[in-house]
This record gives sequence, structure tokens and C-alpha cells, in this order.
Amino acid sequence: MARIGVEQSLTNVSEALRAAGHDVVELRQEQDANGCDCCVISGQDENVMGMQDVVTQGSVLNAHGMSAEEVCQAVESRLQS
Repeated sequence: MARIGVEQSLTNVSEALRAAGHDVVELRQEQDANGCDCCVISGQDENVMGMQDVVTQGSVLNAHGMSAEEVCQAVESRLQS
């Protein structure tokens, strides 16, 4: 299965993705995103300083306002495209 990086505060999303069979990595630092097929962020501190440094080639999903199931569906959709 895919390797998914998930921000620390999204424990319900991490659990749902693990239940779906994905390898979930907790994102604590930028380098934790290396090798991830997709990263899920909460959106709370997204681009606070206006900087855009690329640390992963995988897609980044902002989970703000989404349920854990909606995030899982969005991740699956991005992995298939």
C-alpha cells in the first residue's frame, strides 16, 4: 500500500488510513514527508510565512473541514490519478 504522511494532530485520520491498509508516517518535521506518496495536513499553519519549499513529490491534501472518511476517499482518489 501507499505511504501516507499525516500531521500529528490528525490522529483520527491516521487511524482511518491505517485501517484502510496504508503505511502511515507522522509528520513532525519537513524531512518526514520524504518518500511519502501523499501528505495530509490540518491546514491550521499552512504557509504561514509565505514560503514554498518542495520536500516531497507526492500530493498534499489539506484536511481542514473534512471528516476522516472524506480524507481517506480523497487520498485514494489522488493515489489513483
